[in-house]
Amino acid sequence: MNYAIIEASGRQFWVEPGRFYDFNHLNLNCGDKIALTRVLLVNNQGNVSVGRPCLDNAKVEATVLGHIKSRKVTVYKMRPKKKTRKKQGYRSNLTRVMINSIQFDGNNIQ
Repeated sequence: MNYAIIEASGRQFWVEPGRFYDFNHLNLNCGDKIALTRVLLVNNQGNVSVGRPCLDNAKVEATVLGHIKSRKVTVYKMRPKKKTRKKQGYRSNLTRVMINSIQFDGNNIQ
């Protein structure tokens, strides 16, 4: 199994080629191609390479599929015996990204 662990939009993701992931909102248009260079770990057929903190010769190429909103998070606060209730909710903006390939030492990992 080939995969990479990357850092994108303030979080770490375990990514595999051919799958899509939801990152925090990125100011990009649909169809844009991006290269993610903050690669922390690459596993190529059992050969694991770990960066300190990042690998210099690795990158992940991806395509922006679109912008979506996450599931609604409900925040409910209540103070008992005070008749105080407060209900709030929000949906964060996300960017859906398809991972095209993982490159390590100039070779594509499929």
